[in-house]
Amino acid sequence: MTTTTATSLSSATDRRQERWLIALVSTAHFVSHYFIILLAPLFVFIRADYGVSYTELGFAYVAFNVVTALLQTPAGFLVDRVGARWPLIGGLALGGVAIAIAGMVDSFWVLVAMFGVAGLANTVYHPADYTLLSQGVSPKRLPQAFSIHTFAGMLGGAAAPASLLLMHNLAGWRAAFFGAAVLGLATAALMVLAPNFEWRVQPVKPSDASQPDQTGWSLLLSLPILQSLLFFVMLAIANAGLQNYSVAAFGDLFGTPLGAANTALSGYLLLTAIGVLTGGLVASRTNRHALVASIGLIAASVVTFAIGMADLGSIFIILMMSLSGFLTGIIMPSRDLIVRENTPPGSFGKVFGFVTTGFNIGGIVSPLVFGWLMDNNSPRGVFIFVAAVSLISVVTVLAIPKQRPAAH
Repeated sequence: MTTTTATSLSSATDRRQERWLIALVSTAHFVSHYFIILLAPLFVFIRADYGVSYTELGFAYVAFNVVTALLQTPAGFLVDRVGARWPLIGGLALGGVAIAIAGMVDSFWVLVAMFGVAGLANTVYHPADYTLLSQGVSPKRLPQAFSIHTFAGMLGGAAAPASLLLMHNLAGWRAAFFGAAVLGLATAALMVLAPNFEWRVQPVKPSDASQPDQTGWSLLLSLPILQSLLFFVMLAIANAGLQNYSVAAFGDLFGTPLGAANTALSGYLLLTAIGVLTGGLVASRTNRHALVASIGLIAASVVTFAIGMADLGSIFIILMMSLSGFLTGIIMPSRDLIVRENTPPGSFGKVFGFVTTGFNIGGIVSPLVFGWLMDNNSPRGVFIFVAAVSLISVVTVLAIPKQRPAAH
């Protein structure tokens, strides 16, 4: 066999390995978002079954998010120490078991406790996923890998409501929980039994890792990583504002029919997913990821501000919300690559675990801000605040250094 032929075969094998890795990690991300949406479509039925208030059932959300927020960074440390494969498999299995128990045991407080356990399972996804992709995919194909990963998560969230309601209509909400549990357990089994797949990503040994000033909490509390955390928080707040409050705000502000307002939201969500895939292609053709993110943020800010300023009809709202979603999606692969550029080898788990906690922080802050605006008869303020947060985010992005901290 000639050297050229051997190199070609090796390259083809590497590409197959990368495709396997991207497919499996993206499937896990699909499941994680499916689990996150699990309660929402079945909320009314579970509340009626247990005879609890909306606030009491909301404890399940609180348990899930608080546990994730507190333990996701420690999960990142674990991933960096022992590798990403088995924590990810364990998270899928633990989430499936917790959801199965929540559906099987006829106790409201067991359900709340199991959502706390599901929150623990949820902590591994971002640290493990981003570690596997960062270490197992070539830099040339990493932008597309990140975009496919993000898209798969969105697809999981989109698939959950209809499929869960279908299972509920066939056999009740407990059966829907069992169906979701099977999805998680089957995905865990797939990752254990995946044929001809070489898990090439290995944990970085302490002797191979960076010096103490480049790892651990000193790294997480460094300015670039804190700026990245703030960037994730602000993006989460902006996205939550439009996803959770735009329909009500359109009705109060312009008297927009409910069907049109929901169509606008659907357009936002659909075009966000398409924008993510487009953003992966854009990011693969440039290394100026901060510039891409900044342009997208400025454009999204302008579009969102325009949406709230004038009532130009339902078609205008639908088109502009869709455009806003597309611009938001384009940002996401560059967002992830900015974080990776500032992460030394051996620290992907803890850094991505830390910065993606911004999603949980944003989820805690956004209801307080946007709920206050709506309660004080300021629906226009929803769009103004989202636009302002997007614009301020640009400063955060441009302030993050471009180079990756050196490993020693």
